[in-house]
Amino acid sequence: MAIKLRELLEACESWLRPEQFDDFAPNGLQVQGREEVALVVAGVTACQALLDRAVELGAGAVLVHHGYFWRGEDPCLTGIKYRRIKTLIDNDISLIAYHLPLDAHPELGNNVQLAGLLGIEVVGGVPATGSPAIALMGRFSVPLTGVELRDRIERVLIREPLHIAADRPIKSVAWCTGGGQGYIEQAVAAGVDAFISGEASEQTVHLAREHGIHFYAAGHHATERYGVQALGERIARELAVDVVFVDIDNPV
Repeated sequence: MAIKLRELLEACESWLRPEQFDDFAPNGLQVQGREEVALVVAGVTACQALLDRAVELGAGAVLVHHGYFWRGEDPCLTGIKYRRIKTLIDNDISLIAYHLPLDAHPELGNNVQLAGLLGIEVVGGVPATGSPAIALMGRFSVPLTGVELRDRIERVLIREPLHIAADRPIKSVAWCTGGGQGYIEQAVAAGVDAFISGEASEQTVHLAREHGIHFYAAGHHATERYGVQALGERIARELAVDVVFVDIDNPV
């Protein structure tokens, strides 16, 4: 069943409330396509491979976490950016992107989705990480060793994480998917035993070691596959539109 593009956007905006966020890129409709959408292709990043697959499938819209027009980037439509946007326009496909709203949402967000997969009970947001909170805090029903949590992350995400080990059991944990490693000091101040992010910076390793907490870098892409899937499932369920998630492999 097809739906008006306007109705699809209104539903997403009502669920995700992007107006709450001062984001690094525009949220919502980034490239306008056809007025009616019968198939949505969802993915993590609007790379050329995802767009090509959307064309093959006959999608009317592409829904992603990482879209275009990031703050500070060159605005000129040349090279890779030109080819990507030309693919969308030539095939009358809309590009819809939600960044921070799809990290922080209390039901659909990347962070809460990751918590469910790893068996973490969410207890609240990490203080001083924004409002709504981006990074979350939680606990395990049974304390884990550092190796047990590392193995669980690898099993769930199908990816071996970087683990900076500490000499303590893990009862409490904070996390922020994607490039959220910068929240490690707020996590330390909150008193947790471990911090999980998608990426690691050079200084993150030293901070984890010197503060004596476990740190896991589980992959930017690997930790952010789940919010867009959850949003896609809600779209399919509540709007009766076909949604296909396409996972373009990315080892980072």
